[in-house]
Amino acid sequence: MRNFSPGYFADDTIEQIGEVNKVRVEKRQALPVKRVLLLFTICSVFLFLACRFGGLLDGNKIDAPGNEIYSTPAVSSDLIYFGSGDGHLYAVDVQSGQEQWKFKTGGDIESSPAISGGVVYFGSNDGYLYAVDSQTGHEKWKFETDYEIRSSPIISGGVVYFGGRDSYLYAVDSQSGQEKWKFETDGPVDSSPAVSGGVMYFGSEDSYLYAVDSQTGQEQWRFKAVDQVRTSAVIAGGVVYFCSEDGHLYALDSQTGLENWRFRAPVWVHASPATSGGVVYFGSWDGYLYAVDSQIGQEQWRFRARGGVYSTPAISGGLVYFGSIDDHLYTLDSQSGKQKWKFKTDGKIYSSPVISGGVVYIGSHDGHLYAVDSQSGKLKWKFQTGEKVD
Repeated sequence: MRNFSPGYFADDTIEQIGEVNKVRVEKRQALPVKRVLLLFTICSVFLFLACRFGGLLDGNKIDAPGNEIYSTPAVSSDLIYFGSGDGHLYAVDVQSGQEQWKFKTGGDIESSPAISGGVVYFGSNDGYLYAVDSQTGHEKWKFETDYEIRSSPIISGGVVYFGGRDSYLYAVDSQSGQEKWKFETDGPVDSSPAVSGGVMYFGSEDSYLYAVDSQTGQEQWRFKAVDQVRTSAVIAGGVVYFCSEDGHLYALDSQTGLENWRFRAPVWVHASPATSGGVVYFGSWDGYLYAVDSQIGQEQWRFRARGGVYSTPAISGGLVYFGSIDDHLYTLDSQSGKQKWKFKTDGKIYSSPVISGGVVYIGSHDGHLYAVDSQSGKLKWKFQTGEKVD
């Protein structure tokens, strides 16, 4: 576990009631035993975490090197768009799973695409935000930053907003690709911005959640969490919900930034929350998906997967869909948390699901995008991405 440091054994301090030399001899004799115990403890913790959360010791993993899918797909009309570790943005027919076009960038694509006005916007780890024609895949413009872009863009009022690992939140004109403003933080911005009431909400690895005026880029307020904020916020009923690597789900007043409540998971949280029907859902690296009352922060239920949950849940028709690094896509009843079905891929799932037309779409580290029937959990088709091109 991150920041793990073993404690001292109780007998490290020996009461000096005898001669000094005798105490020193006792310490020297005890050290080898302590070292063995310490090494055993560290190894045991590592093995537990590897097996429980990471699947590091599972020899059956066939995660595809270089074409894993972190990107959450976006559906528009008859096409679905998503990025891959092979550096391409793909456009695939939603019915047949056939590729319509692909667009090559100079880096892995972890950013999720956004579609507006016939244009697909997305970031790449080559440091560019791209605007590409949604039907042809032809580039319209690209905007350069100083480092990787893992944040997913949103479009509001003719402006594209996104974060960069160069520590800035950017506002760029959606038609021309010209910068309107940028806001600097003290850490990389992987968090994807959320907009409500003319205010952009986003997190930074400097441990703050920021509220910034969407027109001017002027800070309205900031809230300091205990650890990095890499997840994206969701706003509902005048409340901003977000998660942090400190293991907390926070609920803040959207106008003032004052804390309403916080809910603690046992370990760090990389998954962004989702809210529906007065409940906030989020996953944690302890392998649980949590359902928490949005008003008071009280746990309603929790569901245990067999691996950490990085995927942001999607809620539709009384069901909650999410992926886990145990290779499975899960579907639960949103009220009870009981499992309806699960679908196995051949790799860890970091991508988040999208539901459209009775189909769940999700990417996997095995290099496939899957289309699964939302009610039965049966595979409709899967699409294989290519190998990474250096």
